[in-house]
Amino acid sequence: MKKILISALLISAVTGVQAQKINLGKAAGVVSKGASALTFSNADAIKLSKESVDYMDKNNPIAGPKDPYTVRLNKLFAKHKSQDGLNLNYKVYKVTDINAFACADGSVRVFSSLMDIMTDDELLAVIGHEIGHVKNEDTKDGIKSAYLKAAAMDAASSASSTVANLSETQVGKMANAFLDASHSKKQENQADDYSYDFMKSNKYNVVGAYTAFKKLALLSEGGSPQSKFQKMFNSHPDSNKRAEAIKKKAEKDGLWKDPGTVSLPTAKLTK
Repeated sequence: MKKILISALLISAVTGVQAQKINLGKAAGVVSKGASALTFSNADAIKLSKESVDYMDKNNPIAGPKDPYTVRLNKLFAKHKSQDGLNLNYKVYKVTDINAFACADGSVRVFSSLMDIMTDDELLAVIGHEIGHVKNEDTKDGIKSAYLKAAAMDAASSASSTVANLSETQVGKMANAFLDASHSKKQENQADDYSYDFMKSNKYNVVGAYTAFKKLALLSEGGSPQSKFQKMFNSHPDSNKRAEAIKKKAEKDGLWKDPGTVSLPTAKLTK
């Protein structure tokens, strides 16, 4: 099985048993100012995102329709396949990385190890955040940047104003570059707001967004949990601050319920 580096919008994680880094080579760093002239439409973003997701789906183990992970995810998100004007599709990657991501084509991929440590409310919040990045078109920016890296665009090759077809190798590089992308603080905050509003409007427990961030903070710290759960969210050191921002929103809306001390589970939450 070919294996890929998993490092996504929300979470930065070290690759696991099923994951092996694809060597991006020099192409990953070659993007010139000339490439910025590229005409890049929503249709381009959707096309390239689908190519990236198709590549990742082929190179990662996907939970089957009767798998407990799929059953749980469908139970939570079956009614959100059409969300805020977006057509979404959901799958679970059975990998040891703790992660989740969403793409401009509406593909949402959740990793089984994330489901092992997050409650239903926390999963709703995390995936709501990822959907927010799609709705806010942050993923369009991400896939454009990944495309330019994969195509090794330089001043000469970027003279074209249209998106070129990529080889399978380049699609693999694009998928890795996309998952390794990061968003601005403003984009992350806007996705946090979207997640909170998603929870609130659907009458889910908004405190789940708070506890999810607290768990991410725990995973980014040193100590014994690191030996069992992979470190995640290293690129987002403000997890505790973001949790407090959620708390303030919930208090203002009269929806805050003190969850007590938040800790990582000692057993898998997906049965």
